[in-house]
Amino acid sequence: MRRVQLVELHDQPWFPGFLRDYVTESIQLLLNVGNLYRPIVHVLGKALEAARTHQVVDLCSGAGGPWPWLSQTDELTRPSPVEVCLTDKFPNAEALARSSGSSRRIQFHSEPVDATHLPESLKGFRTMFTAFHHFPPREARAILSDAVEKHQGIGIFEAPGRHLSTLLLVCLIPFGYLLLVPFIRPFRWSRLFWTYLLPVIPVVVWFDGIVSCLRAYSTKELRELTQGISSEQYRWEIGEEKGKTLPARVTYLIGYPIPAPESAAD
Repeated sequence: MRRVQLVELHDQPWFPGFLRDYVTESIQLLLNVGNLYRPIVHVLGKALEAARTHQVVDLCSGAGGPWPWLSQTDELTRPSPVEVCLTDKFPNAEALARSSGSSRRIQFHSEPVDATHLPESLKGFRTMFTAFHHFPPREARAILSDAVEKHQGIGIFEAPGRHLSTLLLVCLIPFGYLLLVPFIRPFRWSRLFWTYLLPVIPVVVWFDGIVSCLRAYSTKELRELTQGISSEQYRWEIGEEKGKTLPARVTYLIGYPIPAPESAAD
């Protein structure tokens, strides 16, 4: 199955902002309940160790992504706990504030951040969860190039994928969301309205979930994206990890600068 650059509804400028926030919050909830990113914790831990940093800048954070629980895992608290800054091009300030409030080691950047060109003030190992497929090849390469040019590590992690098992799992997501909505906090009557009476949120989550899978990059395509933007002082690692409970596979692309020999000796 070839990758296709389709359109996700909640990405469009005409899509209401409050509904976009509900959609991103629902995506975060479903990913966290399913614990889909648990298989790559050890991969991320080794990447941070190789990059010799515990500072993280999360890109396209949406409603906060997996970092509230991810930052508490043993692999990322030893020997030094990670310090995370959440960012987004369209920051959901309320949701990001809740995520940062879950841990004193998580902060959020209130200003819009373009993932293809980060300001010099944001330094650290860059992470991106369930968002890289949004970018066409030219912009995807720009994201990787910006990390290389600024000598920062980067970790791309994608639960969506062009696999039959993943597509089937996405078809079940709206039903899981319908069951979980009453337990989402803070409680909002408007969320119930747009879920049950006028089911815009579950329909958009399902449609955009299918589109996300069809837009996802394969490991081969990720290797092609890195061609021409690497250097002798930068290393790429690409692969897939599969969880023990759910059939979904997580694709990852890790990049980090290789320490100079003299610094490695220190």
